[in-house]
Amino acid sequence: MVETGEVIEGGCLCGAIRYRLTGPSIFVAQCCCKDCQKATGTGHTTIVGIDKGQLALEGTPKTYTCTGESGGDVTRHFCGNCGGRLYTSGTLPGNVIMVQAGSLDDPSRITPQSVIYTRDAAAWDRFDPDLPKFEGMPARETHSSA
Repeated sequence: MVETGEVIEGGCLCGAIRYRLTGPSIFVAQCCCKDCQKATGTGHTTIVGIDKGQLALEGTPKTYTCTGESGGDVTRHFCGNCGGRLYTSGTLPGNVIMVQAGSLDDPSRITPQSVIYTRDAAAWDRFDPDLPKFEGMPARETHSSA
């Protein structure tokens, strides 16, 4: 979790885009959905859920929008120069965006609270056995208290 008032910085691989997020985070989760697997080339991605107003950007990311399993838009924001993924927004999370934990300057400052979309998890991918696991996206109340 990112605590209230805590500021965490991050950016893309080449440094053309920098950001600052101010806590508190809504959730920190490891997402195993097929879309995240394809977008990252890995078994899962770790995301920090925050309100859009908590993100301050320097630079303008490129975007790619597709239709998520819910039927809503999913927009991935990344550096047009180096391709570094930064965050995801979409129709259904509304004002919530999901920052890629790997784009943080110090990803060790956050700790996942749950694993989501386990129904799509690759058999070889491993998670902390103590984390709550959800087959899909949990209700916001359940997810944020996980």
